[in-house]
Amino acid sequence: SLRAASRTIQKLHSQQNPNDDNGNGIELNRRSFNKASAAAALSTLLVTSSNVPFLPVSPALAAYEDTKPKQRILITGSNSGIGLDAAQRLALRGHEVILACRTLAKANIAADTIKTNIANDSEDALEAIATIKNIKLFPMECDLADLKSIDKFVNDWKKTNGDSASFDAVCYNAGVARNTEATDVLRTAQGFELTIGVNHLGHFYLNNKLMPLIKDTGRIVVTASSVHDPDSPGGAQGKTATLGDLKGFEDAVASGTKKFDMVDGGPFNADKAYKDSKLCNVLFTRELQRRLDESGSKITVNSFTPGLIVGTGLFRDQNPVFTKLFDVAATNLLKVGETTHYG
Repeated sequence: SLRAASRTIQKLHSQQNPNDDNGNGIELNRRSFNKASAAAALSTLLVTSSNVPFLPVSPALAAYEDTKPKQRILITGSNSGIGLDAAQRLALRGHEVILACRTLAKANIAADTIKTNIANDSEDALEAIATIKNIKLFPMECDLADLKSIDKFVNDWKKTNGDSASFDAVCYNAGVARNTEATDVLRTAQGFELTIGVNHLGHFYLNNKLMPLIKDTGRIVVTASSVHDPDSPGGAQGKTATLGDLKGFEDAVASGTKKFDMVDGGPFNADKAYKDSKLCNVLFTRELQRRLDESGSKITVNSFTPGLIVGTGLFRDQNPVFTKLFDVAATNLLKVGETTHYG
């Protein structure tokens, strides 16, 4: 929910920016925030400095005239859900958006979808044509389930852009959630369990490659989830997130196979694997910010939860009938879920 997202962002912001307090104008209006979209939250986190109030932006105002300097922003998983929505908002504001998707075909489709949305939403055909001509979208392949694909993505980017390859902001948004009833362990190209491999390790590796390219005043945003917290409604269901003593990782290294089923070394549980991956995202955010602060860097790192949004590519592995029924019940009947716009 947005109230949970509001609390999470406030908590993470205070932890990662201990010198800020309410006196600096960081104040969240709960009623307004409840009407904001997850994509607006993501796009705002990517382009707003830590000293500016976090303000919601309605979808209708996504293309308002932005007088701030234009930025170069990378978003993984930008072919669906809040990643696609945020990419469209940022592109409409004049920012350069790199659509990093699992395949080049998906990235190209994302770019075409954004252009189609702009055309369909516009009441003036000539204005729509001019807008589409001017937006800066760069579709690229970056498969987080394959470290070689990540290497190729970074190398291709640097080769194409040379000395001007820097980023103002990056968003690690892509994610996979296996069917909660799944018992088979799917693996990445390097043998990692797929959920942890994509949601955490892939982004961890990508970030390591991108750090030299992120500007000194840049921003890193990680799409997390409240299910990392055993005390949250979603996190309390089924097996809760826990990484134990990282026995799974240690055994994978010791054996030389790089293969693990669960981070804590326990038997595979698809639902817990997703929760664990989101816990890894939050811990990664905090530790990266700590190390950056310690080094004197002015790069800021934030994680946020978009709320319960069932109708996205994240749930593609779930039973489609159950997902549809759950989406309708959660979003329309019980009002505990959110659409992509109002996350």
